[in-house]
Amino acid sequence: MSHSILLVDDEEGIRTVLGLSLADAGYNVSVAATGEEALRLFDQSRPDIILTDIKMPGLSGLDLLKRVKNIAPDVEVIMITGHGDMQLAIQSLKQDATDFITKPINDDVLEIALNRAHERISMRNQLREYTENLENKVREQSARLVEAERQLAAQQMMDGFSVGLKALLNAMDSTLGGVFNELPCFVAVHSRYLEIIAANDLYREKLGNLVGHQSWEAYYGRDKDSNGCPVLTAIREGRGSRTEEMLVDKTGKGIPVLVHTAPILDNDGEVELVLEISVDTSEARRLHEELRLTRHRYGQLFDEAPCYITVQDKQFRVVEANRRFREDFGDAVGGFCHEVFVHRQTPCTGCPVQRTFNDGQPHQYETVVTSRSGEQYNVLVWTAPLRDAAGNITEVMEMSTNITELRKLQDRLSNLGLLLGSTAHGIKGLLTALDGGIYRLGSGLERNNTERVHDSYEDIRHLTDRLRKMVLDLLYYAKKRELNWEVVLASHFAPEVAALVRPKAEAQKVSFTIEVAPDAGTFEADAGALSSAFVNLLENAVEACTADRTPDKKHAVHMAVSGLPDRVEFCITDNGVGMDRETREKLFTLFFSSKGAAGTGIGLFVASQTVQQHGGSISVGSEPGKGTTFVITLPRTLPDSAKSEPRHPAPAT
Repeated sequence: MSHSILLVDDEEGIRTVLGLSLADAGYNVSVAATGEEALRLFDQSRPDIILTDIKMPGLSGLDLLKRVKNIAPDVEVIMITGHGDMQLAIQSLKQDATDFITKPINDDVLEIALNRAHERISMRNQLREYTENLENKVREQSARLVEAERQLAAQQMMDGFSVGLKALLNAMDSTLGGVFNELPCFVAVHSRYLEIIAANDLYREKLGNLVGHQSWEAYYGRDKDSNGCPVLTAIREGRGSRTEEMLVDKTGKGIPVLVHTAPILDNDGEVELVLEISVDTSEARRLHEELRLTRHRYGQLFDEAPCYITVQDKQFRVVEANRRFREDFGDAVGGFCHEVFVHRQTPCTGCPVQRTFNDGQPHQYETVVTSRSGEQYNVLVWTAPLRDAAGNITEVMEMSTNITELRKLQDRLSNLGLLLGSTAHGIKGLLTALDGGIYRLGSGLERNNTERVHDSYEDIRHLTDRLRKMVLDLLYYAKKRELNWEVVLASHFAPEVAALVRPKAEAQKVSFTIEVAPDAGTFEADAGALSSAFVNLLENAVEACTADRTPDKKHAVHMAVSGLPDRVEFCITDNGVGMDRETREKLFTLFFSSKGAAGTGIGLFVASQTVQQHGGSISVGSEPGKGTTFVITLPRTLPDSAKSEPRHPAPAT
């Protein structure tokens, strides 16, 4: 199927070249030079995909994204960014942009972004078609079941006929047929001597002309000496009954029926006649079985679908969950979706279920969720409304596809370009600051100003440390390198790391202390890489303290090092702002930052990767307002998979 694309860019050359390339690829392309013109074209043609520059005069690409998503949330929007637009690009993803690509535009990257947009459109259409088919099938089966059960309502007429039937029979025998021949059930009148004295046309057609025969002869497996038939029971007890029985048709085949009997009394109150009405339940049973099988098939489809499926009510409470969801997130029926999926106390911002309840339209959403085992998954969420017979939305079905591996591959392509652009900008700023520091150092040497030389030296050292840390973070993300390991003495390593962070802590008026146990001993590690990881964690602790605005609170960061037979533990504790559960679970995710524009979301990700490469682990304990504790555990001996030939001798002990 050919998709339509609206290309928006204020550079005529890009519009011309990229427009021709997209047209050659089979797209219906329309172009706009401004965001305002793009909105006018969008109202006229409603394209499937919008490809827009993020920075334009007037209405920017980000503003255009917001306007379009408010009008048509299903439209896929791909942003074109420059290398210095990292923050804007991240904002566009939060505003539900499909993807972004950087200038100059690479054809392969563009094709990947367009293919992803096609997949999202296709999944949305498939979900809509599946939901409509499911609703139609259930509605059809329910209607057939209701129609079959209407026949069973014939029992309600019994009481009204009991008094009048005797008069009708006494008036003329033909009246019986006129009254009951229109009923879709078997009707017979029995005497007190268990003899069939009248029957309607359907009775005679299906069971044979049994008028004059004994009452029990119509029943399967009954005879004179058996425990009697429903007619005998009505005569003995003097009251009507309802039982499930089996009649025998003319060919000897059994017919399952629901039998209703009503005794007709004479003037002395004795049973004179018994009216018997039998409803054929074969069709009802068949429809019940068919509906059961249909529900079973849809239940199997629901359970075996290779994604997470839930049905939620208006309070976001999980009403149904498929097997895949229960395996990874537990039996969540009765719980709230946001508590089970992301461990929040309130619904997620931009919740697609809430949006579907509000406008009745399917919506999509991409987020990170945490399973009950602690594993984190990137999921693409689709929602669809479930309506009652009156068309009102009673529940919403949410289908979440695990796209973790896909996102890893896509993020590796797009985020690497984003990372390079952002860090290049940061390195440029640091180099500019270094030029200033070197100038001040030279000036101090020329004037023999010792204080100025010392200050310049400290500035240059601090800037060099920041530059080194940034480059190491970039290298660890861009390419995993082998560890340049050595045997490290914990009592030397910890104070050296602390010395890198202490000046920042003191500048922020945060108390910084360190405690190394005598049994800390030695461990194998790449001291340089591990030092960078610990600096990230310690600086995060200092920043958590500075972010806490509690009056008169004395903030402190403490690092304790202890030794166990097979490992070394580093415990970093602060009394800063703390974190909720959702933040703790996403803390080591690439580009996740709780600091807003002040953080890049790279440092803690790299720290986690470095510790894992050493065969260690990081655990986090934190509560809002109560501070945070990081426990870093490192093995004394590196695993074989992490080792290369040692480049440094062990220190003397």
